[in-house]
Amino acid sequence: MSTDIGGTDPDDNQSMAHLLMYSDRFNLEGLVSSPSYGEGSKAEILRLIDLYDKDLPKLKKHVKDFPAPDALRAVCKQGRHGAAPYVGYATATEGSNWIIQCARKESSQPLWVLVWGGLEDLAQALHDAPEIQKKIKVYWIGGPNKKWSVNSYAYIAEHFPGLWFIEANASYYGFFSNNGVPDSLHTKHYYDRYIREAGYLGKDFKNNRYKGVVKMGDTPSLLYMMDGDPNNPLRENWGGSFETFTSSPRVVYNRNTTLADTVPVYSVLELHVKGPKVKIRSDSACFTMTVKAKIGEQKWDGFYLGDGNYAIRYAPKQTETLTYTITSGLPGFQAQHGQFVVDNRWPGKPRSTNYKLGPNWYTDRKDPALFDGIWQGAQTVLKWRNAVLFDWAKRWAWLQ
Repeated sequence: MSTDIGGTDPDDNQSMAHLLMYSDRFNLEGLVSSPSYGEGSKAEILRLIDLYDKDLPKLKKHVKDFPAPDALRAVCKQGRHGAAPYVGYATATEGSNWIIQCARKESSQPLWVLVWGGLEDLAQALHDAPEIQKKIKVYWIGGPNKKWSVNSYAYIAEHFPGLWFIEANASYYGFFSNNGVPDSLHTKHYYDRYIREAGYLGKDFKNNRYKGVVKMGDTPSLLYMMDGDPNNPLRENWGGSFETFTSSPRVVYNRNTTLADTVPVYSVLELHVKGPKVKIRSDSACFTMTVKAKIGEQKWDGFYLGDGNYAIRYAPKQTETLTYTITSGLPGFQAQHGQFVVDNRWPGKPRSTNYKLGPNWYTDRKDPALFDGIWQGAQTVLKWRNAVLFDWAKRWAWLQ
């Protein structure tokens, strides 16, 4: 499990509580803190394990196979803090080395790597030990996480097209949709109806920014492993149903964009600009792209490629019109401005610049009937949400 828990989005805390309460169902090899953005840390994983430790006596009255807290603590590892540079990787971390070590174990089973945040530690592990690509299978909660780790995604897609990889950019939204759900399972009502400060984990569930409102956007990766054959992403599954895709959108502009330019949602947008020739290390972060979006204003690092060439990648997470400004403190670097439109077609039309993928890459289903609002494939998760939350309610009752 690779998570940005403790970072910008506390839904990872909710999903970690779910994982711990169902940890009897898994052979957990590692819990890696991989915050490509924000202040996530291994310490936050350990804090949740401490709460699990206190609740364990009640849990074990019903199921004996829960892992020992010390065994979980032993596999907690710290990964990279912050996004990777333009090349997509940097230096090895405790987390990336642990992925390699686990993948190299003799086993008849693959090592499943469930990524709730950025891909930096996975990309680093693949760079340092490329042979492990044949030993691992990945389920990634993409979407907004793709924005934070777009450079690592680009590295993996370009250099490891043969990887077995589920890229869930929108399906997971079905888990926090209230479309057609019973009132008791509404995201705002589930806590008061079923959790009610049960145990130490239950009290903590309400003690963050969401105040008990259920999001758990990373939980579909767990559900995928809990329901049937995970080797078949095409089947219906609690964690979503997916389809193959062999061309991941990459749109390259060697100029500033305008409203005449449209890119697919979740695509990798590359902007290449000219600037002064300077004596700094290639791949150095040296300029900033400030993006104005529905979510507000966000800033992204751009990089020097050498010989007066500069570039930045960006991955839009939803349909909208975006405005950006590019600035730098480098002498002679001219401020630049642009706009572009994001449409809701993923993966969209083939382009010569797209990443060419192998036969084992999967993503959200395109069938319009499986959209939940604007979210592609989300109905494939939403249809199981009631059953999943009712089942979890039974475990919360163990802690009352």
